[in-house]
Amino acid sequence: MSTPNRRPPPSLTPWLFLAPAILFFSVYVIYPVIQSVMISFLDWDGLGEKTWVGFENYRDLLDDPSFYTSLKNNVIWLLLYLAAVPAGLAVALFLNQSVFGIRLYKSLFFFPFVISNVVVGLIFSWFYAPNLGLLPNILDWLFGTPIAVLAEEDLVTYGIIAAGLWPQIAYCMILYLTGLNSINSELIEAGRLDNAKGFSMLWYVVLPQLRPATFIAVVVTVIGALRSFDLIAIMTSGGPYGSSRVLSYFMFEQSLSEYGTAMGYGAAIAVVLFAIMLVFISLFIVRMLAQERNA
Repeated sequence: MSTPNRRPPPSLTPWLFLAPAILFFSVYVIYPVIQSVMISFLDWDGLGEKTWVGFENYRDLLDDPSFYTSLKNNVIWLLLYLAAVPAGLAVALFLNQSVFGIRLYKSLFFFPFVISNVVVGLIFSWFYAPNLGLLPNILDWLFGTPIAVLAEEDLVTYGIIAAGLWPQIAYCMILYLTGLNSINSELIEAGRLDNAKGFSMLWYVVLPQLRPATFIAVVVTVIGALRSFDLIAIMTSGGPYGSSRVLSYFMFEQSLSEYGTAMGYGAAIAVVLFAIMLVFISLFIVRMLAQERNA
């Protein structure tokens, strides 16, 4: 009598390899998230006694005009920052060609990625500086009216986003260059045999093979837009009059700055920011998985 086929017992080897990563992720990601949620229900200055206040911090957020200004700026950051993904793809397609001096072009486009955002912020602060900066002098020469971008409440956020897009486009470009180097050449040849060229070749043959690079580029860009802090701290410190403040900088002001001791209020801002980030990334993951199933 034949014995039924039984599945072999699951091996512990994969879990042993994953254990260090799971441990570090739990300690440095999961635990701080849970701790932030718990602190958001407290009235705490970071050192003294903790007082449970429930949802009072969140109710105060809804009545705070600075919160809505920060939230609006974060939405602007998110919408405009996503331009780095198609811009990075366009630059990668250009640099993927074999033309004279292409290595020099790659080095120039790669340069913003290797410098820190502090340096980027200082460079653009000088670029926007009244009387001394290149941009005000160009505008003065063209229109006779120099504009101090970082001093204008209606323009300052867009000026900082432009500074952030410079290294972000370089990062997306690197991701797409890596993806272009791993494209299946047989599919390209098959597309050419079917008279696919130009935009049709890009849309139907190249882009489907770049989905992993697109996924990483979008996720990293969304996270970068929502946690934008360093450029704002370097270029404007949230000014003028708090008009360039975003949620991450607002959280810093409330809980970690020289005059900010509202740890519970800052934690509530952090929880809201985390929830927004989680929603956007989850929606994108669900959409991408649906595309993979339909492919």
